[in-house]
Amino acid sequence: MSRPRAAAARGRGPGPGFRREDGGDGGGGVPQGLLRAARKSGQLNLSGRELSEVPQSVWRINLDVPEEAKQNHSFTASDRWWEQTDLTKLIVSNNKLQSLSDDLRLLPALTVLDMHDNLLASLPCAIGELENLQKLNVSHNKLKTLPEELLKLRNLKGLFLQYNELTCVPEGFGQLHKLEDLDLSNNRLTAVPASFSSLSNLVRLNLAGNQMKDLPAEITRMKRLKHLDCTSNYLETLPSELAGMESLELLCLRRNRLHALPSSLACASLKELHIGENQIETLAAEHLKHLKSIHVLDLKDNKLKSIPDEITLLQSLERLDLANNDISSLPHTLGNLPHLQFVALEGNPLRTIRREILNKGTQEVLKYLRSKIKDDPVNHSDPPMETAMTLPSQAIVNMHSMRSLKLLDYSEKQTALIPDEVFDAVGSNVITTVNFSKNQLNEIPKRLVDLKEAVCDVNLSFNKLPSLSAELCMLQKLTHLDLRNNLLSSLPEEMEALVKLQMINLSFNRFKTFPSILYRLQSLETILLSNNQVGSLDPLQLKQMGKLATLDLQNNDLLHIPPELGNCVSLRTLLLEGNPFRIPRAAILAKGTDAVLEYLRDRIPT
Repeated sequence: MSRPRAAAARGRGPGPGFRREDGGDGGGGVPQGLLRAARKSGQLNLSGRELSEVPQSVWRINLDVPEEAKQNHSFTASDRWWEQTDLTKLIVSNNKLQSLSDDLRLLPALTVLDMHDNLLASLPCAIGELENLQKLNVSHNKLKTLPEELLKLRNLKGLFLQYNELTCVPEGFGQLHKLEDLDLSNNRLTAVPASFSSLSNLVRLNLAGNQMKDLPAEITRMKRLKHLDCTSNYLETLPSELAGMESLELLCLRRNRLHALPSSLACASLKELHIGENQIETLAAEHLKHLKSIHVLDLKDNKLKSIPDEITLLQSLERLDLANNDISSLPHTLGNLPHLQFVALEGNPLRTIRREILNKGTQEVLKYLRSKIKDDPVNHSDPPMETAMTLPSQAIVNMHSMRSLKLLDYSEKQTALIPDEVFDAVGSNVITTVNFSKNQLNEIPKRLVDLKEAVCDVNLSFNKLPSLSAELCMLQKLTHLDLRNNLLSSLPEEMEALVKLQMINLSFNRFKTFPSILYRLQSLETILLSNNQVGSLDPLQLKQMGKLATLDLQNNDLLHIPPELGNCVSLRTLLLEGNPFRIPRAAILAKGTDAVLEYLRDRIPT
């Protein structure tokens, strides 16, 4: 907020307490134009300037009479410096700062202070006086301790302390009640204080790369926590209270010392479980029965010898990584998982699947497994199907899948029309998943509407659809829609009715612009739009998509990546490779999503 400066309003010149911006205080390192712009915008970016200290003129930017005021006595509206804005955002990242002055307290209006990638060994006690601060980034420094005064920052929402040398954090950390994002990864922590249980608004907690042997049960009281990363610690067990974390969506436990998949993982919202590089020997039914919402299950580099048939309980599973275990065979029913798009199997002594099939990739492996289901012994205890259909109708539809998996599968028929008999065969069965992929369809089957009461997943990939019709938009319970490898160049406005849609796959189509209707589907968590011709996107509208976690824009025609895309903090996976833009460079992209978003944010004009 702009405010008049009292001394200037009285026409008083700089007195003994004022310092010149260009006089002996380090201000020479900051161009006058930058300071002038900062007074107007309230934002100052001094990243990457080889600064060994923050110039005094920066700390006093809200106090001293600016140089231009002394040289220009006829003020236009834009020159009325005494009405200009207090500094609210200061970025001094990627410098050589070894310490900060207590003069930091002279910037009480700061809401964002970014000092990542410096040489700071400590923070001044005065930091506790920045009562308006909402985001503090001190990552990639040399901090060994944190001042108790940090706990006075009661408006803090984001605190980033990763890649320091911290061995502990203050006991009263729970006082930061508004904290939503806390990153303590890659320090030397052996424990976290019990007061963490008071961080009731925390959404993301990163404790990766520390030295913790157990996870305190207090963490499980964070009822809003969605992302918990404990990768690369020394964990051997997990607290049973973990099951009560009803909001948890992502749990990373890679590179620990776990011997078993915790049976306590009954988190109803859990979508990603990364538990690779441990010492897990058994995967049993009780481990799987509570993971019905799981999309990604990473079990690579463990000691698993088999996969139970109950893997089919994971009806939402999209990615399964079993690489480098001791698995010799797979249950054939794995092939019927309706959303499964990727399975990693390398490094296992598989004896039941020929190497040539494994080399062809996931879809061929799943196809092979499905082909073997009919060879399995029949379960004669299954009740007979109650249907009025005749045997020929049953012959063209997999009735076993319909009955046990609620799946209507008429894929790989190379047909341009789905026969009415396929829909007639449904009878009284409840269908939640439809797979009409790998055909020659050039329009949406009209009788798809017959299934609208329950269907939540539709796979129409690998067809010849040039457009989508109203029938598809009537499936208002739809959560997953696979339309890859078609001829689509636009999406209908009627799709706004798909208010529950979480994932849409539009890869390998003919889109030249980002489909505008997607911005209005606030439930979307995953957008796959690779291998199209998309030339631009709107980062401001993307930022409004608060649930969007995965955005794949690989191999498109993006000439420019807007820096504002860095503000899309909900993104966990952003894929941009294969586009003609020059910035960010490939080296930045290779560092992963967090690094790309941070890089883009640093380039937002101030």
